[in-house]
Amino acid sequence: MGEEAARVLVVDDNEVIRQLIAVNLQLEGFEVHQAVDGRDCLERAEEVRPHVITLDVMMPRLDGWVTATRLRENAGTREAKVVLITARAQGEDLKRGEELGVDAYLTKPFDPNELIGTVRELAGVA
Repeated sequence: MGEEAARVLVVDDNEVIRQLIAVNLQLEGFEVHQAVDGRDCLERAEEVRPHVITLDVMMPRLDGWVTATRLRENAGTREAKVVLITARAQGEDLKRGEELGVDAYLTKPFDPNELIGTVRELAGVA
């Protein structure tokens, strides 16, 4: 990745969780941007061109499933690595994420160290 900090877009409708993720990643040297829901994510991803997107599943306006699908359909955001973060991690959810081309899946409540490790690996800075 060179000298440039890896860009991460943190997407969650819960401000406390969004800030927790953002602060942890900033402390690790990532350039962090935030979005409040799926629709906001799609707009921000076009501007920011993140290397990794952490994406909450249960959000208003546009949930994580639809957002991940649209990210993969868009040539400008297709290459971004997507980490779904959700309280739901049943087998059918994991399978659905796999079908959408999601790169990683973390279950809430998540361990910040696991999140950092996952993002570092996906961003190629592990």
